[in-house]
Amino acid sequence: MCMLARRVQVLLDDSRFLKVSREAERRGVSVAAVVRDAIDRLPDESEQRRAAIAAVLAAAPMPVPADPVDLRRELDAAHDRMTR
Repeated sequence: MCMLARRVQVLLDDSRFLKVSREAERRGVSVAAVVRDAIDRLPDESEQRRAAIAAVLAAAPMPVPADPVDLRRELDAAHDRMTR
């Protein structure tokens, strides 16, 4: 078992606490163990990158402007739409 070295205080509303405490009781573990397990299930950066690459590679082919200036304009417009 790993040595636990950091203490974190998390405030939960009643419904979230009830949800996590019921899950802990169902599993026969502490609330802290349920929280640690949830954190362990978060994707790390490499998993996110792999998923993004897979999505790009799985995308349907699309027409690409022949002129790099037009391509830059199209990419900038798409970026602007995503950051709004």
